[in-house]
Order: sequence, then C-alpha cells, then structure tokens
Amino acid sequence: MSNPPTEFYSEERWQNWISRIKDEEIDPEDESSARLLLNLQDDTAIAIAKIVAAYDDGDLEEEAALEEIADVREIVLGEVDIEDEEKLILVDGVQTSLVCVFFAAEEYIAGGPPEDGSVGDYLGAAADAEAEEELDAALGYAAQAGTLIIDGEELDMGVAEDLEYGLVTEWVNGLDSLQSAMSDPEVVEEEDE
Repeated sequence: MSNPPTEFYSEERWQNWISRIKDEEIDPEDESSARLLLNLQDDTAIAIAKIVAAYDDGDLEEEAALEEIADVREIVLGEVDIEDEEKLILVDGVQTSLVCVFFAAEEYIAGGPPEDGSVGDYLGAAADAEAEEELDAALGYAAQAGTLIIDGEELDMGVAEDLEYGLVTEWVNGLDSLQSAMSDPEVVEEEDE
C-alpha cells in the first residue's frame, strides 16, 4: 500500500495555476483572488509535506527526498511567463514565501530539527538577522523554525504581527502554509473556486 508516488509535483500542475492567474482578474484585496494565490502556495507546500512524510515513513531515502524537493523547487521558483506586471509581482510574492519551505524541508531531511529553541525564537533571530541585512542567516533561522514546524511544533501567527514587514514575514506566510500542509496534506483542487 505504501508505494511512493512517482511524482509529487509537476511542471504541468504549476503551469495550470499560472494559467488560471493569467486568465483571471486578480485583485489582492478581493477574497477569491487572494484565495487563488494562497491555494497556489498551499498546493506547493502540500507537495513538500508529502515528500517529507514519505521520507519519515521510510518510503524515500534521504537522497531521493532531497532530489524530489529540488525538482519541485526548480518548477516553482523558475521564471514565470506572465506579462501583467502586477500578477507577476503577486506570483513572485508566493515564490518568495515558498523559498523558506524548501530550505526547511531540506534542512529537516538532512539534519533534523534543532535540539533547542522554539519556532518563535528562531523567527525572532531571523528578524534580527534581516534587520542587520544578514539575509543568509535570516533564511537559515527561518528554515530552522520550519524544521520545528515539520516536527510538530506550532507556529503562532501572532509572531508575524510583531515583525517588520520584509522577507521574514513573507517566509512566515510560507511556513504557515507548510504547517497547514503538515497537519492536513490534502491536495488543493485546482478547480476549487
């Protein structure tokens, strides 16, 4: 029964989302537009959660799991073919949010979660590093927070309210999608309106 899926995410799946975004009037203030962008983000986070779960269940070896994550990253973080500048910026925001999800999953598989500290501690350290313009360190701390979320620790979204808007708050959005995906890795149906 536990045959791992041959493909966790596909170029075609990503392009279907991008086509929907191209075809629809997108207004980030509009609830259905915001939901479409969130579904795009959640769908990717679910794919990553399934890869991590397959690794945890022993269905994927470490190297295979890391390759699967790299494959999804290549699809999702690639250049997007959208001419509408506003839509491109919105998709770029989703891609930015997901960067931390990929790093967290890789870190979790390669090294596991840290022994000490909480999600909030690591996100605070990430925000401090971002304030010092140490973006690699900020991403590292945010990814550590992500490994703890994968390990079952809760992300309190109240933490994000205390942060200056920037990369760390974008990454927290991605980690929120990852947390939802880890607790309920159901596929977001592309047809859902």
